[in-house]
Amino acid sequence: MNTAHFPAGTDERPVVITRVAEQEWHALAGTHVVGCGDVARRPDGRIFVSIDAWHGAAFGQLVEAMLADLPRPLYTLVDEADREAKSRWERVGFTIRRREWEYFVPTDPRVTGLDAVRPPSGVTIVPAGEAAEGPLRALDRALREEIEATVGWQAMPAEVLPRPHGVTVVDPSKYAVAAASDQYVGLLRLAPVTRLPRIGLIAVRAGWRRRGTARALLAHVLGSLHRTGIERAAAEVNESNGAATALFDGIGARRASSNLELVCR
Repeated sequence: MNTAHFPAGTDERPVVITRVAEQEWHALAGTHVVGCGDVARRPDGRIFVSIDAWHGAAFGQLVEAMLADLPRPLYTLVDEADREAKSRWERVGFTIRRREWEYFVPTDPRVTGLDAVRPPSGVTIVPAGEAAEGPLRALDRALREEIEATVGWQAMPAEVLPRPHGVTVVDPSKYAVAAASDQYVGLLRLAPVTRLPRIGLIAVRAGWRRRGTARALLAHVLGSLHRTGIERAAAEVNESNGAATALFDGIGARRASSNLELVCR
């Protein structure tokens, strides 16, 4: 257990920062926890830190202690509208690495214009929950290899849940896929949250891009949601991904907010 003592302001008790677990730090003022910090390692190896502090000096002291204990680079996520949070991280050395747009996506095909969209010749859409697990996992591996060889997986959405080493498809029932002949060539992952389902990933094999495969997957999934009475879904898109932003902007999706990924090198 690592402990660091920090002086407090004139009206505050001294703050003690203690590393209580491998991935967790506490800020204590006397016997009261006045802040906590934690760390998560993403599947691509990046280390993300987060801090929740409700004491005037605890935030900066937690960051200082965590930076001393952890290897660089370190990453964090903030809501771009939260200027105070963004400033706090910037004051301790974090800078903007990228921006992700949060979209609200209508499901009504009369609004999206996807009612007439059909898969390209030779492609069929396999609904979520019906994909064969073996070919789905093979597609996921192939897509990851293609992405790593080009833009890198770090360019993909930042909100990726930690997963066991080597496991990239945790719940096959969340995936709709595009099938061609004896292989899967594209996928869409949907987290079926009751209030606001979230589109987590749309990806198509390199040889099948620019044929309308992604639009066909999106048309199928959004249409299915609409038929169950769900009026909209959510999606996050890296602002540098021109194809994805054009796809969502083109179907009437609305940019609701934006998140910033910050890095300290």
